[in-house]
This record gives sequence, C-alpha cells and structure tokens, in this order.
Amino acid sequence: MIETSGVIEKEQGNGFYLVTLEQPEGHQCLCRAAGKLTKFRIKLLAGDKVTVEISPYDLSRGRITYRERNTNAPRPGGGGNRPGGPRRR
Repeated sequence: MIETSGVIEKEQGNGFYLVTLEQPEGHQCLCRAAGKLTKFRIKLLAGDKVTVEISPYDLSRGRITYRERNTNAPRPGGGGNRPGGPRRR
C-alpha cells in the first residue's frame, strides 16, 4: 500500500469522497472511509486533512484511514448554562 496525505474536496455520495493528494502533486482519487472510521462514526467533511492508502495497482482509488484533528473547530456540546452543554433527563 502507498500511504500519503490529502484533503477532501467533496463528497461523491454512497460513502465515497474525492480527495486531492499532496504527494503526487494535485492527483485526485476516489476514496472510501476505512472500517474503523465507519465503526466509530468519524465524520468526514470537505476540507478535512486525511491520510489515504492507495493500491499500487489502481492509483485512482483509495481508502481513508485517518482524519487529522482540526484544532480551530469549536468543541461539540456547547450551549446552555452548564459547561459542556445542557443536561438532559
């Protein structure tokens, strides 16, 4: 497997994403999220920086194995008077 990083350009539908890779400069491939990402329901959005595995036999398809953390994004659970969000009963 060839492992490289890239940025998600757009969601194609049916679980596929169009990713622009950094290593072969500007190369685009159609990628699907790996099993652990779908198991733990990791959200993938356009603009996310990801790590991709590409098969050496077909360079136009790949698998997203890791989404890097976005430190600028607000944390979920905000709102309400309590830290971490409102409490539900």
